[in-house]
Amino acid sequence: MKITVLGSGTSTGVPMVGCRCPVCVSGDPRDKRTRASIVVEIAGRYILVDTSTDLRKQAIREQLPHIDAVLFTHSHADHIHGIDDLRGFHFIHKRVIPCYGSAETMATIARNFAYIFQGQSSAGYAPLLEPHVVSEPFTLFDTTIVPIPLLHGEIPATGYRFGDVAYLTDCSRIPTDSLHLLTGLRILIIDALRYTPHENHFNIAGALDVVARLRPERAVFTHLTHEVPYRDGTKLPAGVEFAYDGMTLE
Repeated sequence: MKITVLGSGTSTGVPMVGCRCPVCVSGDPRDKRTRASIVVEIAGRYILVDTSTDLRKQAIREQLPHIDAVLFTHSHADHIHGIDDLRGFHFIHKRVIPCYGSAETMATIARNFAYIFQGQSSAGYAPLLEPHVVSEPFTLFDTTIVPIPLLHGEIPATGYRFGDVAYLTDCSRIPTDSLHLLTGLRILIIDALRYTPHENHFNIAGALDVVARLRPERAVFTHLTHEVPYRDGTKLPAGVEFAYDGMTLE
Protein backbone atom coordinates (compact mmCIF):
# COMPACT_ATOMS: atom_id res chain seq x y z
CA MET A 1 0.00 0.00 0.00
CA LYS A 2 1.21 3.47 -0.91
CA ILE A 3 -0.45 6.67 0.24
CA THR A 4 0.24 9.99 -1.46
CA VAL A 5 -0.79 13.28 0.11
CA LEU A 6 -2.34 15.06 -2.86
CA GLY A 7 -3.12 18.16 -0.84
CA SER A 8 -2.13 19.19 2.68
CA GLY A 9 -3.83 22.58 2.87
CA THR A 10 -6.98 24.08 4.32
CA SER A 11 -10.00 25.37 2.39
CA THR A 12 -8.22 28.50 1.11
CA GLY A 13 -5.06 26.71 0.04
CA VAL A 14 -1.64 28.16 0.75
CA PRO A 15 -0.67 30.75 -0.45
CA MET A 16 -4.04 32.30 0.28
CA VAL A 17 -5.25 34.83 -2.26
CA GLY A 18 -4.30 38.38 -1.37
CA CYS A 19 -2.00 37.38 1.48
CA ARG A 20 1.65 38.34 1.84
CA CYS A 21 2.40 36.68 5.16
CA PRO A 22 5.74 34.86 5.59
CA VAL A 23 4.24 31.43 4.80
CA CYS A 24 2.33 32.64 1.76
CA VAL A 25 5.48 34.16 0.25
CA SER A 26 7.75 31.34 1.43
CA GLY A 27 10.22 29.84 -1.00
CA ASP A 28 9.89 26.39 0.58
CA PRO A 29 7.81 24.24 -1.81
CA ARG A 30 6.40 22.39 1.21
CA ASP A 31 4.61 25.61 2.18
CA LYS A 32 2.65 25.48 -1.11
CA ARG A 33 -0.49 23.58 -0.08
CA THR A 34 -3.41 22.58 -2.26
CA ARG A 35 -6.73 21.51 -0.76
CA ALA A 36 -6.71 18.38 1.42
CA SER A 37 -6.90 14.96 -0.22
CA ILE A 38 -5.01 11.67 -0.43
CA VAL A 39 -4.85 8.78 -2.87
CA VAL A 40 -4.28 5.21 -1.72
CA GLU A 41 -2.61 2.85 -4.20
CA ILE A 42 -3.20 -0.88 -3.69
CA ALA A 43 -1.81 -3.33 -6.26
CA GLY A 44 -2.22 -0.88 -9.12
CA ARG A 45 -5.66 0.34 -8.03
CA TYR A 46 -6.15 3.95 -6.96
CA ILE A 47 -8.60 4.95 -4.22
CA LEU A 48 -9.12 8.72 -4.06
CA VAL A 49 -10.23 10.28 -0.78
CA ASP A 50 -12.22 13.43 -1.61
CA THR A 51 -12.35 15.29 -4.91
CA SER A 52 -10.65 18.46 -3.74
CA THR A 53 -10.97 21.79 -5.48
CA ASP A 54 -7.44 21.22 -6.82
CA LEU A 55 -7.96 17.66 -8.11
CA ARG A 56 -6.89 18.34 -11.70
CA LYS A 57 -3.65 19.98 -10.62
CA GLN A 58 -2.95 17.21 -8.10
CA ALA A 59 -3.66 14.39 -10.56
CA ILE A 60 -1.36 15.90 -13.18
CA ARG A 61 1.40 16.54 -10.66
CA GLU A 62 1.31 12.95 -9.40
CA GLN A 63 0.67 11.47 -12.87
CA LEU A 64 -2.33 9.47 -11.71
CA PRO A 65 -3.23 7.09 -14.55
CA HIS A 66 -6.79 6.36 -13.39
CA ILE A 67 -9.08 6.39 -10.37
CA ASP A 68 -10.80 3.15 -9.35
CA ALA A 69 -12.91 4.36 -6.40
CA VAL A 70 -13.64 7.55 -4.47
CA LEU A 71 -14.27 7.92 -0.75
CA PHE A 72 -15.89 11.10 0.54
CA THR A 73 -15.29 12.41 4.05
CA HIS A 74 -17.99 15.11 3.99
CA SER A 75 -19.60 17.55 1.59
CA HIS A 76 -17.79 20.86 2.21
CA ALA A 77 -16.77 22.64 -0.97
CA ASP A 78 -13.00 22.21 -0.67
CA HIS A 79 -13.48 18.43 -0.47
CA ILE A 80 -15.96 17.89 -3.31
CA HIS A 81 -15.83 20.75 -5.81
CA GLY A 82 -13.15 19.10 -7.93
CA ILE A 83 -15.59 16.29 -8.74
CA ASP A 84 -15.96 17.38 -12.36
CA ASP A 85 -12.24 16.72 -12.91
CA LEU A 86 -13.09 13.00 -12.84
CA ARG A 87 -14.46 13.48 -16.37
CA GLY A 88 -10.92 13.47 -17.75
CA PHE A 89 -10.36 9.96 -16.44
CA HIS A 90 -13.74 8.85 -17.83
CA PHE A 91 -12.84 10.06 -21.31
CA ILE A 92 -10.01 7.51 -21.21
CA HIS A 93 -11.42 4.47 -19.37
CA LYS A 94 -15.18 4.91 -20.00
CA ARG A 95 -16.01 3.35 -16.63
CA VAL A 96 -18.52 4.41 -14.00
CA ILE A 97 -16.56 4.06 -10.77
CA PRO A 98 -17.93 3.44 -7.27
CA CYS A 99 -17.91 6.13 -4.62
CA TYR A 100 -18.59 5.80 -0.92
CA GLY A 101 -19.63 8.03 1.96
CA SER A 102 -22.17 8.55 4.69
CA ALA A 103 -25.86 8.85 3.83
CA GLU A 104 -25.83 12.60 4.51
CA THR A 105 -22.69 13.20 2.44
CA MET A 106 -23.87 11.15 -0.52
CA ALA A 107 -27.29 12.83 -0.51
CA THR A 108 -25.72 16.30 -0.59
CA ILE A 109 -23.31 15.42 -3.40
CA ALA A 110 -26.06 13.75 -5.43
CA ARG A 111 -28.26 16.82 -5.02
CA ASN A 112 -25.55 19.33 -5.93
CA PHE A 113 -23.95 17.30 -8.73
CA ALA A 114 -26.82 15.21 -10.11
CA TYR A 115 -25.21 14.97 -13.56
CA ILE A 116 -22.19 13.20 -12.07
CA PHE A 117 -24.43 10.27 -11.11
CA GLN A 118 -27.22 10.45 -13.69
CA GLY A 119 -25.47 11.95 -16.68
CA GLN A 120 -26.98 14.65 -18.85
CA SER A 121 -27.06 13.54 -22.46
CA SER A 122 -28.28 16.89 -23.79
CA ALA A 123 -25.09 18.51 -22.47
CA GLY A 124 -22.80 15.61 -23.37
CA TYR A 125 -22.30 14.39 -19.79
CA ALA A 126 -22.05 10.66 -19.09
CA PRO A 127 -22.51 9.21 -15.58
CA LEU A 128 -19.18 9.13 -13.75
CA LEU A 129 -19.88 7.75 -10.27
CA GLU A 130 -21.99 5.01 -8.72
CA PRO A 131 -22.97 5.98 -5.14
CA HIS A 132 -22.73 3.66 -2.13
CA VAL A 133 -23.72 4.61 1.42
CA VAL A 134 -21.38 3.10 4.01
CA SER A 135 -21.38 3.04 7.78
CA GLU A 136 -19.73 -0.33 8.38
CA PRO A 137 -16.43 -1.84 7.18
CA PHE A 138 -16.39 -2.78 3.49
CA THR A 139 -13.89 -4.31 1.09
CA LEU A 140 -12.22 -2.72 -1.92
CA PHE A 141 -9.51 -4.51 -3.91
CA ASP A 142 -9.03 -7.13 -1.19
CA THR A 143 -8.54 -4.42 1.44
CA THR A 144 -10.90 -3.80 4.35
CA ILE A 145 -11.82 -0.14 4.71
CA VAL A 146 -13.29 1.02 8.00
CA PRO A 147 -15.36 4.24 8.08
CA ILE A 148 -14.58 6.25 11.23
CA PRO A 149 -17.42 8.53 12.45
CA LEU A 150 -16.04 11.96 13.39
CA LEU A 151 -17.37 15.36 14.36
CA HIS A 152 -16.37 18.42 12.33
CA GLY A 153 -17.70 21.10 14.65
CA GLU A 154 -21.41 20.30 14.83
CA ILE A 155 -21.61 18.26 11.64
CA PRO A 156 -20.68 14.61 11.13
CA ALA A 157 -17.71 13.67 8.98
CA THR A 158 -16.07 10.37 8.13
CA GLY A 159 -12.48 9.27 8.45
CA TYR A 160 -11.20 6.04 6.92
CA ARG A 161 -8.90 3.29 8.09
CA PHE A 162 -6.94 1.20 5.59
CA GLY A 163 -5.25 -1.64 7.45
CA ASP A 164 -3.02 0.04 10.02
CA VAL A 165 -3.28 3.53 8.49
CA ALA A 166 -6.03 6.04 9.31
CA TYR A 167 -6.92 9.31 7.57
CA LEU A 168 -8.91 11.77 9.72
CA THR A 169 -9.30 15.09 7.97
CA ASP A 170 -11.72 17.85 8.99
CA CYS A 171 -12.49 16.90 12.57
CA SER A 172 -12.62 18.58 15.93
CA ARG A 173 -13.63 15.59 18.00
CA ILE A 174 -13.43 11.81 17.80
CA PRO A 175 -16.53 10.30 19.41
CA THR A 176 -15.89 7.78 22.17
CA ASP A 177 -17.51 5.03 20.09
CA SER A 178 -14.94 5.62 17.34
CA LEU A 179 -11.82 5.33 19.46
CA HIS A 180 -11.71 1.53 19.41
CA LEU A 181 -11.56 1.69 15.60
CA LEU A 182 -8.24 3.55 15.85
CA THR A 183 -6.15 1.25 18.04
CA GLY A 184 -2.89 -0.27 16.83
CA LEU A 185 -2.17 2.28 14.09
CA ARG A 186 1.19 2.49 12.38
CA ILE A 187 0.32 5.78 10.68
CA LEU A 188 -2.25 8.42 11.65
CA ILE A 189 -2.88 11.30 9.23
CA ILE A 190 -4.95 13.88 11.07
CA ASP A 191 -6.37 17.39 10.84
CA ALA A 192 -4.18 19.90 12.72
CA LEU A 193 -5.32 23.17 11.21
CA ARG A 194 -3.19 25.79 12.94
CA TYR A 195 -1.82 26.89 16.31
CA THR A 196 -4.80 28.98 17.39
CA PRO A 197 -8.04 27.21 18.35
CA HIS A 198 -10.82 26.59 15.83
CA GLU A 199 -14.30 25.30 16.64
CA ASN A 200 -14.46 22.95 13.65
CA HIS A 201 -10.91 21.56 13.51
CA PHE A 202 -8.26 20.16 15.79
CA ASN A 203 -5.51 22.69 16.17
CA ILE A 204 -1.94 21.47 16.62
CA ALA A 205 -2.29 21.11 20.38
CA GLY A 206 -5.53 19.19 19.97
CA ALA A 207 -4.03 16.87 17.38
CA LEU A 208 -1.07 16.22 19.68
CA ASP A 209 -3.53 15.23 22.41
CA VAL A 210 -5.10 12.69 20.03
CA VAL A 211 -1.67 11.32 19.13
CA ALA A 212 -0.84 10.92 22.83
CA ARG A 213 -4.07 9.00 23.33
CA LEU A 214 -3.93 6.75 20.24
CA ARG A 215 -0.13 6.31 20.22
CA PRO A 216 0.40 5.56 16.52
CA GLU A 217 3.95 4.76 15.43
CA ARG A 218 3.92 7.80 13.16
CA ALA A 219 1.60 10.83 12.98
CA VAL A 220 1.25 13.22 10.06
CA PHE A 221 -0.54 16.56 10.51
CA THR A 222 -2.52 17.84 7.52
CA HIS A 223 -5.18 20.41 6.48
CA LEU A 224 -2.74 23.18 7.44
CA THR A 225 -3.27 26.92 7.15
CA HIS A 226 -0.78 29.67 6.38
CA GLU A 227 -0.32 30.07 10.14
CA VAL A 228 1.97 27.02 10.06
CA PRO A 229 5.37 27.16 8.30
CA TYR A 230 6.66 23.72 7.35
CA ARG A 231 9.96 24.47 9.10
CA ASP A 232 8.10 24.37 12.43
CA GLY A 233 8.01 20.61 12.04
CA THR A 234 11.35 20.53 13.85
CA LYS A 235 9.49 21.61 17.00
CA LEU A 236 7.10 18.64 16.94
CA PRO A 237 7.66 15.58 19.14
CA ALA A 238 9.49 12.56 17.75
CA GLY A 239 7.27 10.56 15.41
CA VAL A 240 5.09 13.56 14.50
CA GLU A 241 5.52 15.62 11.32
CA PHE A 242 3.71 18.00 9.01
CA ALA A 243 2.31 16.74 5.73
CA TYR A 244 3.25 18.37 2.44
CA ASP A 245 1.88 18.06 -1.07
CA GLY A 246 3.35 15.02 -2.79
CA MET A 247 4.41 13.32 0.45
CA THR A 248 4.34 9.52 0.13
CA LEU A 249 3.83 6.95 2.87
CA GLU A 250 4.59 3.29 2.13
